[in-house]
Amino acid sequence: MKIAVIGTGYVGLVSGACFADFGHDVTCADLDAARIDSLQRLEIPFYEPGLAEVVERNVAAGRLRFTTSVGEAVAPAAVIFLAVGTPEGKGGHPDLSQIVSAATTAASHVERYAVMVMKSTVPVGTAAWIADLVHECLDGAAEIDIVSNPEFLREGSAVSDFMRPDRVVIGAASQRAAAVMREIYRPLYLIETPIVMTNRESAELIKYAANAFLAVKIGFINEIANLCDRVGADVHIVAKGMGLDKRIGPKFLHPGPGYGGSCFPKDTRALAALGTARGTPQRIVEAAIEVNDKQRELIVEKIRTALGTLRGRRVGILGLSFKPNTSDVRESASLYVCRELVAAGASIRAFDPVAAEEAAHALTELNGRMTYVTDAYAAAEGADALVIMTEWNEFRSLDLDLLRRAMSHHVIVDTRNVLDPGLTRAAGFVYACTGRERAVGVEALA
Repeated sequence: MKIAVIGTGYVGLVSGACFADFGHDVTCADLDAARIDSLQRLEIPFYEPGLAEVVERNVAAGRLRFTTSVGEAVAPAAVIFLAVGTPEGKGGHPDLSQIVSAATTAASHVERYAVMVMKSTVPVGTAAWIADLVHECLDGAAEIDIVSNPEFLREGSAVSDFMRPDRVVIGAASQRAAAVMREIYRPLYLIETPIVMTNRESAELIKYAANAFLAVKIGFINEIANLCDRVGADVHIVAKGMGLDKRIGPKFLHPGPGYGGSCFPKDTRALAALGTARGTPQRIVEAAIEVNDKQRELIVEKIRTALGTLRGRRVGILGLSFKPNTSDVRESASLYVCRELVAAGASIRAFDPVAAEEAAHALTELNGRMTYVTDAYAAAEGADALVIMTEWNEFRSLDLDLLRRAMSHHVIVDTRNVLDPGLTRAAGFVYACTGRERAVGVEALA
């Protein structure tokens, strides 16, 4: 089937490449000429494991191509996916200007029946509103059905998430459009992927509700972690005991500095704004937002407490991306901490395996007080404290003796609990962690 994907950001590029890998004929369009030039040279504009191989394979097979012409992509397409940005606007409500522009532009090039699919995360009611909007742009025999098909791609594992998803959600207003979408995803029927067919409003809300629930789960375990530090419990054991209950499950019960990225912060605020606007405040979601903001502040205070003062201190930061296996620094807790440390008079040496360049673009105001280095030990050089902000695997096996020799003072603040507390303290470090500060291991009780 011929597919057009409008937008070659994270969602658009992953979706387009993976649809091509399903065997479809895909053209990805973007008005950013520099980005299209890079993609035509097979240069991926962000870090995502496995994506480059999928792109290269399908470009070589002739199933995937890139263009700056929306008309070139749309004219032959049976299905048009809109995967443009919906950034946060006023009061938490998403800014839908890119969706409107992409939908109306694409509609002006439709010559027959086509299905236009909302891949971008949009508020409930957007698909119906866009349907009215695009129908005003149609001429002659052109006809468009609007479908909601939200994405559930996790950065760092997006390719496998697309190829083997937990479910596919399709919100359609006609049987004809539903049949086209079933054909698009037919390869997934072979692995018995659940396909949730519903109306457009339910599909739109599923995306927000799912992300908000996971955000609530993260906020909950972070509050439990803070309580563990006060009462002598170990949050890892508490989370394990909770997660073994099948009604709860073990995922998203990992304490840390709070959620970040392009989805959870924006989507929770959007759902809260929607609830307020519709007279049904989402108080649990609002509380999760507040808890997440507070968690970042607590990390800064933990560093300040460990050092006594931040003024004049040198701090090594390990990890700048909001999670491992991605270069995305949007809403990263690490960037918040860097800004607060510098504002309090500290200087920073930071290392991230893939996200340093994006962080440097986001933190230009810290130039002169923040240096980016090429490994963890360079970040530790002369540091008064070393702060682990992202749980990259390479940080789990740091040489503690090398770190100790490199640092001026021996303080480690481990916001992700990647190091062993006993071994780290035995190596001569003051070690602060999350949710296990005063916990006594079973081996010590024997």
